[in-house]
Amino acid sequence: MKKKIDETIKARGLAMKKEYSKVLSAIKKFDHIVVFRHIMPDYDALGTQLGLATWIKDNFPHKNVKVVGDNHVTFTPRIFPVMDTLNDEWFTTPFLAIVVDVSGKTRIADPRWKKAKKKILIDHHPESDITKNVLRDIDYAAASEFVVNMILNFKGDFVLSKEAAEYFYIGVVGDSGRFQYSSTTPHTFAVAKELLDTGISLSEVYQKMYQKSLDDLYVTAYVLGNFKVSPHGVAYYILDEKVQKDLKITTERGKENVNIFANIVGINAWCSITEDKKDNCWRVSIRSKGKPINGVAQMFEGGGHAQASGAKLKTLADLNRLIAELDKLFE
Repeated sequence: MKKKIDETIKARGLAMKKEYSKVLSAIKKFDHIVVFRHIMPDYDALGTQLGLATWIKDNFPHKNVKVVGDNHVTFTPRIFPVMDTLNDEWFTTPFLAIVVDVSGKTRIADPRWKKAKKKILIDHHPESDITKNVLRDIDYAAASEFVVNMILNFKGDFVLSKEAAEYFYIGVVGDSGRFQYSSTTPHTFAVAKELLDTGISLSEVYQKMYQKSLDDLYVTAYVLGNFKVSPHGVAYYILDEKVQKDLKITTERGKENVNIFANIVGINAWCSITEDKKDNCWRVSIRSKGKPINGVAQMFEGGGHAQASGAKLKTLADLNRLIAELDKLFE
């Protein structure tokens, strides 16, 4: 017998009843399924991708389910398994592409999603250039929260395993800022309860997510010794290529210390600015205590959520303009 789900989860699912039914029908129809997500993945991208792939495997064991994309420099394989490596021939068989946590086509980690017989996007970002077969709801704190709502509302006797639940929980914790961002709602906690009910260990999950090495401590020390604060409380630090080499970190890891300013009185927004020699740009991660900063991120080839966004600077000369735009929010 299917477990009775929380009324909050049930109510949120009613609005997407038809869309959820179509997703389930597609999963049942295709024997080959690939779950995609965005490049330079975070906890939510990987948690949603692997949680959904695991759920499909658990409930449809005869299906060939794969996950693709770039591996994370520190999360893999410590938290998440290595992505599948597929040659182009694999994609000649008709397959279903489920794309999660992606705001635009250029952000999808593997371009071969385009070869899919059917494509479905499940996302919680406010903007996107993908318009067909899209399930979008910006009121979810995390894509993982969205997907858990979907599978719990599926019609049928399905299981949510401890393994799948742990992936989803990591995604929810990551994108909700450990349940501290304003996007966190009673529904977020209802989903967290359903996931915890599978038997996952909170202490083990948090240890995996937030354990640090001695080298990590040196990076934190550098950030604390070199950050700057604007007149209206925008804190930021810069990691150029030389500093990254000296600290023995990759470009992808540049933003890992951005939330060190989250609970500091007088700091209203905070950013990491990391040089990316490969793409000849500076990658920016922006966070905010209250006011939405995604509008500013959009001015600089980026976007995202109200309190957590990303942007890109062509040169470091654009930094002053970025900080000035953020400053305006807090005048």
